[in-house]
Amino acid sequence: ETLKAFDREVNAFVDYMFGPRDTRVRGWFLLDSYLPTFFLTGAYLLCIWLGNKFMKNRPPFSLRPHLIVYNLGITLLSFYMLIELILATWEGGYNLQCQNLHSAGEADIRVAKVLWWYYFSKVIEFMDTIFFVLRKKSSQITFLHVYHHATMFNIWWCVLNWIPCGQSFFGPTLNSFIHVLMYSYYGLSVIPSMRKYLWWKKYLTQAQLIQFLLTIVHTLSAAVKPCGFPFGCLMFQSSYMATLVILFINFYIKTYRKAPSRTAVKEIPATTEIKNGFHKDYFAAANGLQNNKKAQ
Repeated sequence: ETLKAFDREVNAFVDYMFGPRDTRVRGWFLLDSYLPTFFLTGAYLLCIWLGNKFMKNRPPFSLRPHLIVYNLGITLLSFYMLIELILATWEGGYNLQCQNLHSAGEADIRVAKVLWWYYFSKVIEFMDTIFFVLRKKSSQITFLHVYHHATMFNIWWCVLNWIPCGQSFFGPTLNSFIHVLMYSYYGLSVIPSMRKYLWWKKYLTQAQLIQFLLTIVHTLSAAVKPCGFPFGCLMFQSSYMATLVILFINFYIKTYRKAPSRTAVKEIPATTEIKNGFHKDYFAAANGLQNNKKAQ
């Protein structure tokens, strides 16, 4: 009873803050109450903290078969969302410049169903970080990585409840395309014999930055020439995307633009060390993040 009362108070508060929810998504899994999303996010952060403590004095796990299956699954889900969003918005005659929430009829419901999968995929992608913890790749668990994973899951709970279609389609469409490239690379790079064929590694961060900038432009276009889509949501999305642009540019400069010192160049070995089935310079990419891993 205490939990139910707390649940009512929390949901009454978010309803007061954001106004009436979209009735078309009422009853959909995980959407009616904010508590599951909140608790899953808390469990994610707790797993990072406790997992690092648990793994501190233990050898890292390889997890190669798990990584192959996991990344293949995310790649296929991302490809499904990409194709379904293209078909649904085409069917509904969506306006690329600005699209409201109610004019496309059944196509709006179709878009909302795909965006629910996009929201749900964000909790699945928490496993990106859990794999880093189990493999003792703590250098990959950056502020950018955790911030992006934790906030996206919560933001998309709000999107699905208040703006589950219309202008909301654009970012997930781009992101699904990027995730097809990223998770396919990440999965295939686990197989040593495939690494020489994976030519698109260096373009991933650039593609992600272009994705964020295009999303900002698309979002602001609806503010310049409005079509009834909530203005406050447009401003929030633009601001959030701006934080990702800043963080990703900082990451890109540190990763790709910093010239190595002469000492570091001299110390680079002629061959690549292999440990637990992974090269020392094994490249990692997760939910929009990629980095050249260094051996610890």
